[in-house]
Amino acid sequence: MISKKSFLFQVLCFLLLGAVLHAQKLDRRASWQAKISGPSSEQIGAVIQSITENSPLEKAGLRPQDRILKIDEVLISSDEVWTEMSYGIRAGSPIKLEVLRGGQLIRSSVLLPAIKKEQHAGIETLYEAVTSVYGLSQRTIITKPKRPGRQAAIILIGGLSCSSIENYPGRNSNWAKVLRDLVEKSDMVVMRVEKPGVGDSEGDCSRSDFRTDVAGFKAAISALKSKPYVDPDRIIVYGSSMGSALAPLLANEFNLAGVISDGTFFKTWYEHMLEIERRILQFKGLSETEIVRQMNRYYIPLYYGMLIQKKTYQQVVDEYPALSEYNYHAPGHMYGRPVAYYQQLQDFDLAGAWEKVKVPVRIMRGTNDWIMSSFDNKMIIEVLKRNGHQDHVLYEYPGLDHWNTIHQTAKDSFEGNPGKWEENISMQIVNWAREIAGLSTIPVQN
Repeated sequence: MISKKSFLFQVLCFLLLGAVLHAQKLDRRASWQAKISGPSSEQIGAVIQSITENSPLEKAGLRPQDRILKIDEVLISSDEVWTEMSYGIRAGSPIKLEVLRGGQLIRSSVLLPAIKKEQHAGIETLYEAVTSVYGLSQRTIITKPKRPGRQAAIILIGGLSCSSIENYPGRNSNWAKVLRDLVEKSDMVVMRVEKPGVGDSEGDCSRSDFRTDVAGFKAAISALKSKPYVDPDRIIVYGSSMGSALAPLLANEFNLAGVISDGTFFKTWYEHMLEIERRILQFKGLSETEIVRQMNRYYIPLYYGMLIQKKTYQQVVDEYPALSEYNYHAPGHMYGRPVAYYQQLQDFDLAGAWEKVKVPVRIMRGTNDWIMSSFDNKMIIEVLKRNGHQDHVLYEYPGLDHWNTIHQTAKDSFEGNPGKWEENISMQIVNWAREIAGLSTIPVQN
């Protein structure tokens, strides 16, 4: 007869095996093979800008300027819905489209191909998955040099948006260049994890909250530390934007070897948003008197209601209709994420994590980053010094904005004017990681 202890052990093994198998069953997301812009504030539907020749959309008779109104009977009513539906399409599964061309309604069915996976010369690329405590399987992408033995590693924690961390073919933004250089020039294992509902991951990013995101990052770090080719004592966390604020928290919990924060903040999200709104009003050329009036009458009540009183934007506006003219967020979302994300973030002690950091810290902030303030970054250095931390660097990169682009002024970045790329942007991160890992740094051009 099997003992109770033995039975429980077998059940546990079965559950763990089930979780592993479940995590391996992520289907590959599909490629539209077209450039498509999401819904605007004036019109629903996603507009096709261009279509690849001989692609499924072209063969189905669709054309540029056609407006996709529905996917599988779901109305594309907002950017959040478009992101959810677009990421949710899987290769090999037909989808039904309802398209508007002029005044004509067109219905079609298409079968989209898989997005091509990353490839890097001389580097092995592994598409795997982890399952968080919330039961969501999330895509991980691990790149590793082709050599034996345990190697130093970087875990990348991205920003808050629902954009992918995959450097798929054709992606050439400055952020994609940072990803590419990190993979190809660090000579280290690099792990990335897609958020719930992004890339091949399960879930819906537009509904996923802050705690769910953090759980996915923790599951990825646990998996990375267990890899036989990774030196668990030489794992560095590199965080970008929101990920930069999470980096010290994760370093403390998992005893990581170093922290690299790129475009970070320190204060609560309530304070952070008020600072952003004030900067935006200055960029718009308002007088300081008018800025004070709008902050007191509109923006402070708006964010206090959302972040402190835990209401949706729509609830706050319904109670105070004068705010509707000044609120540019969706009824229940900010920057594509649900208000619950920011309400949880408001109560999270991210600043306190900096007080506990013992490992080397490297912080980069662009001087034209109008999203994150210089003062926040200097506050972090003050806190580290106050607590006896010895190995920290704050580098304010000349002209850099929040999106890895060089601009003449912060206002140029705010207005979306073209900027420029410099290889030193990514190499600053790469060399910091190599330095902390005990590798030699790579010479860069001045």
